[in-house]
Amino acid sequence: MLKDRVHALPPSEKKLAEYILKNPEEAIMLTAVSLGKESGTSSAAVIRLCKSLGLKGFQELKIRVAGDLQKNGEQDFRDIEPNDKTENLIEKMTSNTIQTITETVDIMRASDLKNAANTLTEAKSIVLIGVGASFIAAKDAEQKFTRIDKFVQAFSDVHMGATAIANKGPDDVVVGISFSGQTKQVIELLELAKSKHAITISITKSGKSPVSDISDIQLHTSAAREATFRSGATSSRMAQLHVIDILLMVIASNEYEDTIKHLDETRKAISALMKRQV
Repeated sequence: MLKDRVHALPPSEKKLAEYILKNPEEAIMLTAVSLGKESGTSSAAVIRLCKSLGLKGFQELKIRVAGDLQKNGEQDFRDIEPNDKTENLIEKMTSNTIQTITETVDIMRASDLKNAANTLTEAKSIVLIGVGASFIAAKDAEQKFTRIDKFVQAFSDVHMGATAIANKGPDDVVVGISFSGQTKQVIELLELAKSKHAITISITKSGKSPVSDISDIQLHTSAAREATFRSGATSSRMAQLHVIDILLMVIASNEYEDTIKHLDETRKAISALMKRQV
């Protein structure tokens, strides 16, 4: 989290983050006052940094840094090479995906996921917005939530999305999916949703962004590094799908009997169609 966000932090927080990255073992042994003094900042900067990272406090920051120090031999995201062996590509892509999902889980907050799941459960309708690779995640969510009897629509076209959102209100939910959190179309449609008083949820990479800032509920994935051949983008898409799967499971657990009933009905319908085709 520190590596991903250090360049976007305010001066004092950036200076503090750089000190922690250079001296992680020492940092976790210090108090907030001592860390502020050693880094040439202040204890107030320590508290502000924790808030910027979305952490509960300095103790959580120290626990997370200590946890990362225990992960020996962890590799960074790796890109493919010219004429790479198939065996190497299998290992690299698998490693990248596992790392992204693991980092996504590390920054997840159960309270945020529960809040999002409850909001989606109670929604009269759900609109999902995604552009490019994020639209794949939006369509995946549309298919899965439809199977448990939720009224869901996924859009990548800004005009169609605007048309769907135009008549929404406080009982509806609009979900904006954007890895960068900077996607113009997603921002515009979330702004429209806010003007209609619909509840907004975002799924973006960790850190502050326009998409996240405008949303009522923020969910985050790992800020996977982009590689030349966009293996990072491939991994980030998998992280988005993982967040959606978790949301679905939380909803399914809360509405277990109804979920089982809806899934059974969809299976029967599909099975009947398959038999007719044969």
